[in-house]
Amino acid sequence: MAQGVEVRVRFHRPPGGLARYFTTFYLTEVHVAGGGRVRDSLHPEWANLRFAAGSLPAAHGRDGQAVAGSSFMATGPSARALQFELGNGRIWGLGLTPLGWARFVGLPAADHANMVCDGFHHPSFAPFAELGRQVFGAEPDEAGELARMTSWFAGRPPLPPAQAAQIIAVHTALVDPRVASVSAFAEAAGLGQRTLERVCARSFGFAPKLLLRRQRFMRSLAQFMLEPSSTWIAAIDEHYVDQSHFVREFREFMGVSPRQYAVAQHPILSAVVRERARYAGAAVQALDPAPPRLALAVG
Repeated sequence: MAQGVEVRVRFHRPPGGLARYFTTFYLTEVHVAGGGRVRDSLHPEWANLRFAAGSLPAAHGRDGQAVAGSSFMATGPSARALQFELGNGRIWGLGLTPLGWARFVGLPAADHANMVCDGFHHPSFAPFAELGRQVFGAEPDEAGELARMTSWFAGRPPLPPAQAAQIIAVHTALVDPRVASVSAFAEAAGLGQRTLERVCARSFGFAPKLLLRRQRFMRSLAQFMLEPSSTWIAAIDEHYVDQSHFVREFREFMGVSPRQYAVAQHPILSAVVRERARYAGAAVQALDPAPPRLALAVG
C-alpha cells in the first residue's frame, strides 16, 4: 500500500435474480493523507458503472478519452488499461457481465469497447442517470445505498430466453482455460463461427480471438497480483508460446512492460484484487464463471 493511502473495499453479491447480470457490487473507500490524490490503473475488464461521492475520480484511456468531475463514470468492456486517480471519497462499482450488458444497456458492446465517459452525458448510459442521482444520501449509508441500487435494477425487464442462452453458452466457453482457439471456442459454445462473432460483438465487445487473448492474459496477471513476490515466469499462462510472447501481449493490454508494472505501486487495485479473491474466489472480473444455464427461466 502506498504510504499515506488507506483503502477499504467491501464486496456484495447482487440478490436473487440479479446475480447473473453483475460480477459484483463493491464499495471502495479511499483516504489519502493530506487530502491529496492517488493514481492507479485498471486492467481489462467487463463494462462497469461507478457512482462516486466526495472527491470525484478522473480517468483517461490510451486513445485520449477522458472523464473528470462526474459522480457517474461509465466504462464499456475493455482490452486496454485505464489510468485513473482518486482522492478522499467513496465509490460504488457495479460490474456488468455480458448478460447484464445485454439486459440493461442493450446496445452493441463493440461500439462501446474501451470507452470511458461521463455517464450523465453519454446517451448510451442515459437510463442510469436517474440511479446515479439517487445512490447517495446526505450521510454514508452502505445498506441503504445497496438497497436503492438493487431495487432499481430489479425492476427492469428480462432478456428473451433464447438470447440469454446464447450469451451464457459463449461466456461458459470463454472462461474455460482449455479453450485456446476460435474453432474450439465456437465448438464449446455450440455455435457456428459467424454466430459466435455476432454474439461476441453484440454482448462481449470484442472479436472471439481477442477475447481469448484477453482471457489468457488476465489469468496470468491475476496470478501475479495475488503473488507479487513471485516472478512473471511463474504466473505466465501455459498457452503462451514463450516469455517474449507474453511480454508483447502485456504491452498491448497494459501499455507498459511487465517489469514496469511490477515496480509501480497499485494502492487501489491491489486492495481490490486481494479482497475480491477472498470474497468472490476470482481476483478479476474476467475469471468469474458464467451464469448457470439453469437460471434462464428467472427474470
